[in-house]
Amino acid sequence: MTLAVRIIPCLDVDQGRVVKGVNFVNLRDAGDPVELALAYGQAGADELVFLDITASSANRETTYDIVRRTADQLFIPLTVGGGVRTTHDVDNLLRNGADKVGINTAGLANPELISDASRIFGNQCIVLSVDVRRTSETDSGFEATTHGGRRSSGWDAIAWIKHAVDRGAGEVLLNSMDADGTKNGYDLALIELVRKEVGVPIIASGGAGQLADFAPAVVAGADALLAASVFHFGEISIHEVKAELALHNVTVRA
Repeated sequence: MTLAVRIIPCLDVDQGRVVKGVNFVNLRDAGDPVELALAYGQAGADELVFLDITASSANRETTYDIVRRTADQLFIPLTVGGGVRTTHDVDNLLRNGADKVGINTAGLANPELISDASRIFGNQCIVLSVDVRRTSETDSGFEATTHGGRRSSGWDAIAWIKHAVDRGAGEVLLNSMDADGTKNGYDLALIELVRKEVGVPIIASGGAGQLADFAPAVVAGADALLAASVFHFGEISIHEVKAELALHNVTVRA
């Protein structure tokens, strides 16, 4: 049985508002997260990702109230990330309505967090959220970053992803910083590299700009396709993406 490819809008939240930029900078307002969550649930999204993009860099907790109000609008799975430092944080997010929790910066600082969270809550709800950028400093040509892409972790991105999955991450949210917001297409080379190393589902993120961008990411190895600005600003609908994928014989959910 072929699993359906999931289409996932992403809410990058900063100070209670959804924002979107290019290469993680020059952010512009895209609306209220609770209203957008409701709209996406009605528009056929298969899941929703909520990332508090300044929680780690500002050294604060995720805004639980907004997460809870967002979750209340949804009947589809919700992944929440940003500011997750301990298993207590994971527990709080799950209690406030998250179905899955993304771990990024704190996991790089303390890989045991991924092992512990996976053991306590199950690997099906632990998502490795990794912000990747190209570099000449690593063997793969990619590095993993921390604090919302503001700092280098020192890890080769492919080595880190494999290590984190070995520790129990059940899914990889693969954010290409170089492609982010450019609308030039997903980073297919990055997706292919990660697909060769891990067997868990990969969510491709960064670069969606037109309908023709989605199917190649599936061919490269993505199990789910995440997009933000093209959905937020009404350039492409979720229904159009699913119809385009179906034309390329990609199984999607109705």
